[in-house]
Amino acid sequence: MKLNIIYEDEDLLVLEKPAGVIVFPEKEKTEETLINLLLKKYPGLKDVGKSPRYGIVHRLDKETSGVLLVAKNDKALSFFQKQFKTRKVIKKYLALVEGILKESFGRIETLVGRSPKNGKKQKVYLPFEPRLKGKRKAITEYQVLKRFQSYTLCEVIPKTGRKHQIRVHFSYLGHPVVGDKIYGFKNQILPPGLKRHFLHASFLKIKCPDGKEREFKSDLPGE
Repeated sequence: MKLNIIYEDEDLLVLEKPAGVIVFPEKEKTEETLINLLLKKYPGLKDVGKSPRYGIVHRLDKETSGVLLVAKNDKALSFFQKQFKTRKVIKKYLALVEGILKESFGRIETLVGRSPKNGKKQKVYLPFEPRLKGKRKAITEYQVLKRFQSYTLCEVIPKTGRKHQIRVHFSYLGHPVVGDKIYGFKNQILPPGLKRHFLHASFLKIKCPDGKEREFKSDLPGE
C-alpha cells in the first residue's frame, strides 16, 4: 500500500487513508495497519505518544477513507489532541445514505454507548432511558447535497467524536450509510462497484503549532 501524503512539516503529517486499512492494531489483530506502514517510513514516530497509536491524532474506521492527522512529536500530539477534546476541529465527511432524506438540513443529538447485545456495535440512547451511566453525548449535523432514486448524498459535520458516530446516527434515523455491514439494512442493494461503506473524511480544519489555521481536503476515491 502506498502512503498518499497531503501535507507535511516538522510537526504534522497529513495523509489520505485508504478504505480497508485499520489505523492501528487493537487487541490481537495481526493484519497490516496504517501505523505499521508509517513506522517503516517514519521510524521516529516510535518516540511519539504511546503504543499502538504513537502519533496518530484521531482515528477513522477501517472502511472509512480520507484525511488523517499524524503528529511527529509529543508536543504537537498534545497540541492537536487538545483541539479535538475541546471540539475546535472542523471535520466534514461525505456520506451516501439509504433512502431519501426529506429535510435538507438536520441535527442529530443523542447519547451513544456500547450496545449490550453486541460489543462491536454502538447504540443510540435517549435521555429518559435507564442505565445511562457511561453514555456520552453525540451531535451530528448534515446537509443534503444530492438526492438519487434510492439514496441521498450528504455532507456530514460531526460536532463530537464518538466511535462509529456518523454510522450509528444515520442508522438511528432509518437511513444507514450505504454498504455499512454493521449498521445497514440486511440484504441491502449496493450501487455497482461499491464494496465498502460510503463514508469519506473529505475536509479537516485545525490550528497548527505555528499559530496558523490549516485546511486539508481529500477528494472521493475512485470506487
